[in-house]
Amino acid sequence: MNLMDIHLEVFEGPLDLLLYLIKKNNIDIYDIPISDITKEYLEYLSVMRDLNLDVAGDFLVMASTLMQIKTKMLLPKKLDENEENIDPREDLRKMLEEYQKYKAASKMLLEQFNKHKDVFYRGSPVFSIEDKHIDVEMVYLLDAVKRAFERIVGKTEIEGEDVPIESRIEKVLTVLKEKKWILIDDIFKEETKKRGIVTCFLAVLELVKQNRISVSQDDLFGEVRIYLIEE
Repeated sequence: MNLMDIHLEVFEGPLDLLLYLIKKNNIDIYDIPISDITKEYLEYLSVMRDLNLDVAGDFLVMASTLMQIKTKMLLPKKLDENEENIDPREDLRKMLEEYQKYKAASKMLLEQFNKHKDVFYRGSPVFSIEDKHIDVEMVYLLDAVKRAFERIVGKTEIEGEDVPIESRIEKVLTVLKEKKWILIDDIFKEETKKRGIVTCFLAVLELVKQNRISVSQDDLFGEVRIYLIEE
């Protein structure tokens, strides 16, 4: 499998990523520390590029917007017609609020669909948790990759060194045959090179695609676990 051929939709859009970062860091949407959130946003874009994920143009536009807001925050504050301070973050806050409403509505509709879907497919088989695809938002997998990248910072890596995906697929399956489940971070633990981490990530996605493993999470920001699906 060629690493250059992997393209995935990780987030629904840049607002999706921003909302995740805000929730992850327990940030007040009415008082966003624009410098910190911009830095972390750019770090995630860097990880997505390292994994060769398809980063759409609107992600780059948002990065530019955040940089502009950051610059405006450093300049003397402007006053509107009523001589009140104009917060450069205001438009971004409104967009995030609207997007939150959209996300909440989407979640409610999905829950209703899952609750009533058997009414429309009477007699169809009921699938267990093991039959699902990734039961985790992709961002939590990126978090694990980001942590793995940070662990190997400063280590020398040989350019062009080949890391067969088949070897990492076998590695994941071998570990899972010995344990009931493993944490996503354990997959990257012994990797000392960025290319090895990327290949492990792709191996996990390939095994999920083949329905040989399931990836799930008990709660928001909880541990991400990988389970072997019994044949």
